Amino acid sequence: MKRVRLLHVTEFEYDGPVHESYNEVHLQPIDDELQNCVGFRLRTTPLSSPTASRDYFGNWVHRFNVLARHRLLRVEAESVVMTQEPPSDAMESDTLAALDDQRTALLDLHWDFLMPSRHIPPLAELAPLVRAAEGGSGGTTAGYVRAAAALVHDNFRYAPGATHVHTSIGEVLTAGAGVCQDFAHLLIGLARARGLPGRYVSGYLMPQEGARGPQKVEQIAGGRASHAWAEVLTPGLGWIGFDPTLGAPTSSRHIRVAYGRDYADVPPVRGVYRGQAGQRLSVNVLVRPALDDDGCEHLREPDALPSPDAVAEPAGRHVQQQHQQQQQ
Repeated sequence: MKRVRLLHVTEFEYDGPVHESYNEVHLQPIDDELQNCVGFRLRTTPLSSPTASRDYFGNWVHRFNVLARHRLLRVEAESVVMTQEPPSDAMESDTLAALDDQRTALLDLHWDFLMPSRHIPPLAELAPLVRAAEGGSGGTTAGYVRAAAALVHDNFRYAPGATHVHTSIGEVLTAGAGVCQDFAHLLIGLARARGLPGRYVSGYLMPQEGARGPQKVEQIAGGRASHAWAEVLTPGLGWIGFDPTLGAPTSSRHIRVAYGRDYADVPPVRGVYRGQAGQRLSVNVLVRPALDDDGCEHLREPDALPSPDAVAEPAGRHVQQQHQQQQQ
């Protein structure tokens, strides 16, 4: 059992005054059989009064509004989470041959995770990867998922900036590169193409055992924000997680915040505002042990956050504009 503390800070800096900012965030980790969120706090600058509710998939979503004029929006989410190792997928799963006989039952129970979604349309271009994953599967559903994750990891280059928040798997296949958001989408697309329900998981990746001091996610997974991976329902085993960015099954290092059909269901931060100003987005995630040096647990901001490179976006033509965070 591991007990960790996370601080996720997002800043939108505008080059002019904006107002009427309406936002929703998926930043509170979920509670399930593998983890428990024992503390969560959300703060914004300018000050707001966030409200919380559950979305369609059971994730926590917080909403807040900033109506007054402002040139900076800062969102701080702080969590304390207890995690444990998932069960091994070494147990025997159903065969791929038997999967076809279960198609109707799986559609009835998991329609949302089998049908095409915004970022994961059905594509004939996936067929060669599907065949390759079948060839390396050993004839089992779990083997197929492992082979598919390895194919994504080995054949696509991790390249921040190669894609954007709205990129679909077709563009990733063409570019041959992407970030964790794109690789999760590809793995889900390969699962669905073979009749296996696949869902997108938004979350964080903790430091390796033995690492000292607070570390940003970028030092672990290469991204400057939160992490993402996929979970696939394998008959005989249930939902199993695979991280195609790392090329490995998920572990207690993976902290789950929310899941959906694809990224569009669970962006960490999403909102709209009024104004002609362009925006610059900065994100930092720090992960460290939940207990501070005094042996006690405190929900408080550390003395300083590293300053990431900001991502600038020009002013748009429309009065109402969007801000959204890509998962890298």
